[in-house]
Amino acid sequence: MSIKRKMILLLFVSLSAMVLLNMVLVYNHGRNTLRGDYESRLISGTRQAAVSLEQSRFGSNYAEQDMEKDLYRAAQTAAGELASDWSKVTLNQLTDLSRRTGVSGFSLLYMKDSQVQAGLSTDPLRLGKPVNNYADVPSSYFQPFAHPPGPQDHGPHWTDTYSQITGTWQSEDRMGFYYDGRSNYMVNVFIRPDDANRDLTRLGLPAAMNLLKQNDSTILEITGLRIERNELRLMERNDSFRDLVLYGGFQFPDPAVDERIKAAQRGPGLVTDLTLNGKHYLQSYVPVTPLEGPAYVLRMVYSYDPLLTELRSYLKVHILALVITLLVLLLVVYITAGWLMRPFRSILAKLKEMSKGRFGPLLQLKNRDEFGLLANHINVLAESLSEYTSKMEKINLENRSMREYLESVINQTADAIHLSDPNWRILRVNHAFAQLYGWKEDEIAGRELPFVPSGKWQEWEEWERELASGEQLPWEETLRLRKDGTEVEVSISHSPVFNKNGTIIAYITISRDMTEHNRMQELLRRSEKLTTVGQLAAGVAHEIRNPLTTLRGFLQLQQQTKKFNSRHVDIMLSELDRINLIVSEFLILAKPQASHFQDKDIRYVLGDVISLLDSEAHLHGIEFVSDFSKDPVIVHCEENQLKQVFINILKNAMEAMPRGGGIGLKVIKEGGQALIGIIDEGEGIPFEKISKLGEPFYTSKEKGTGLGLMISQRIIETHRGTFNINSMVGWGTMVTITLPLAEASSEDPDGRPGPHPGSSASQEG
Repeated sequence: MSIKRKMILLLFVSLSAMVLLNMVLVYNHGRNTLRGDYESRLISGTRQAAVSLEQSRFGSNYAEQDMEKDLYRAAQTAAGELASDWSKVTLNQLTDLSRRTGVSGFSLLYMKDSQVQAGLSTDPLRLGKPVNNYADVPSSYFQPFAHPPGPQDHGPHWTDTYSQITGTWQSEDRMGFYYDGRSNYMVNVFIRPDDANRDLTRLGLPAAMNLLKQNDSTILEITGLRIERNELRLMERNDSFRDLVLYGGFQFPDPAVDERIKAAQRGPGLVTDLTLNGKHYLQSYVPVTPLEGPAYVLRMVYSYDPLLTELRSYLKVHILALVITLLVLLLVVYITAGWLMRPFRSILAKLKEMSKGRFGPLLQLKNRDEFGLLANHINVLAESLSEYTSKMEKINLENRSMREYLESVINQTADAIHLSDPNWRILRVNHAFAQLYGWKEDEIAGRELPFVPSGKWQEWEEWERELASGEQLPWEETLRLRKDGTEVEVSISHSPVFNKNGTIIAYITISRDMTEHNRMQELLRRSEKLTTVGQLAAGVAHEIRNPLTTLRGFLQLQQQTKKFNSRHVDIMLSELDRINLIVSEFLILAKPQASHFQDKDIRYVLGDVISLLDSEAHLHGIEFVSDFSKDPVIVHCEENQLKQVFINILKNAMEAMPRGGGIGLKVIKEGGQALIGIIDEGEGIPFEKISKLGEPFYTSKEKGTGLGLMISQRIIETHRGTFNINSMVGWGTMVTITLPLAEASSEDPDGRPGPHPGSSASQEG
């Protein structure tokens, strides 16, 4: 959508919203005003109706009194003429009696099963039914019938005339109940509105109400409502509304009628909505103070259609005004938007040219508003982009050349290189990769590379975790699978590739074929072994030849002199012992000994050696000073072999201190390893001789073989540790041994307390 259309739409929607809001407010105000006027008219009409109805009630009282006298005379006549037993009375007698007395009919009531029923009646609908089914009368009317008058009673019993509700509540029968105690029945006499005299018909409430409805077709119901309820009668009838009705009908019941009556008493009247069976009505409540009798409330129900018609007509007018206003607004907005968008079209055309790489000519807008300012900035931008584009084209050429150069280097290198995404799917490979592993780029692009053997999965998962944390993995030798399933020895280096936000976007892996290199290394090791064996053989031959020469010389001398010389024998035995020592140490070096590795606290192993050599050290004026860790230092070792190493080192240190002194021993844990340091105060070893230490038969001692240090180094290597010697002439020598820690408890496996850090071995002994 163009900006012009957006501007038109925005302005139109904004203005339309304001106009619509104004129309809604005006409509609501007008509707409320119209509703208020209509309610005022309803209240005024209800008041006028109340005046007319009161006049009708006042005028019909005299006719009603005459009717009551007629009912009483008819009841007396019936009681006097009819038999005392109702079953002996005939319907013809009742019909003839009704005609002669001028009433609508008679019913003879008798008591059956605690209920008052009509045994005989001129009205077939009442015959054989309880009185309560067709006449809503208080039970007190029948008390004299249930208990006949005795001598103490005065005369017969006659009820006041009573308006019976029959069928709908718009029709009322006037009736009375007479009982003189001489018969087994009570006389119920009644006159229907159609049979009443013409004055009552013309002046009565039904006539007045019908006249009001004829004059105003919107009036649906007129009801006079009592203000106070008769609670006793209400309980007897079990009717929540009947006790309220003074006159009229109640076909449109209002559940909140009690609240409406109370509200109407507090003011001149009220109008409320009424919804019944999904239909909408209006009802008015107006308090009435009659000339005679208690006050009551007049309720009138009106049709909602007249008000709805007025509201719809009012709404149509407002909708028409709204449509016309919106059309005018649309035209005004369209013209305004076209005028405002003229300079913008020029700017848009200039931007379109700039997007195609054409930056001239410049815009010529003389507007002093925001469009003019925008045109000036676009001109500056065009000049800057022109210059920047030229530079970028030059840089692009340089980058293309550099990229081609790097591509050539990567493809020509002998190392296999492949690039993977963060999920280890292949992105790119070089030519060396296809030669080493057998997969071409189009075969594995977008797939994970299946080149990790099953035995290397744990190693690969560890590498993945380290790479995911952003670490770069150095070269490490491992095994990988080719496409044909064969294994190849490679040296691999992994590096993560980061974006400018520091997020890993790829991994680059370099593989180097180590097959030939490892083969050459194996040949070199074999050559070195042969060289070492030759050196050992030459050393052994040389070391044994000297004592053998001495033995041969003394034996030849004794053979020639034929004399036994004990001194010569001692020298010969000494030389034989030397030969035996050389052979024993050589066998220890050449033949592996059976080892039984256990978890031991290195503090106690070294402490046992100190206790063993402590007495000899005291004879030479030497003191052991130990500084051991307070915590257990557990290593997995062969205890006797480590003791042999410590004995060799400590004896060398003691022999290097002819004038006595101190030998320091330190045991600590550092970085998952046990660190053992032994420092003497001897004469030290020249730097050029340190590199030769550990070679077979190299020694500076007069009676040494040079194999002890070599054996010690080999023992430490079998324990996966390191053995280092540092020395300075005139200051002493330090031997550092590291051994991997084993999982150990807080107590020593042997249950022995370790030497206290900082205590001397001489004090312990």
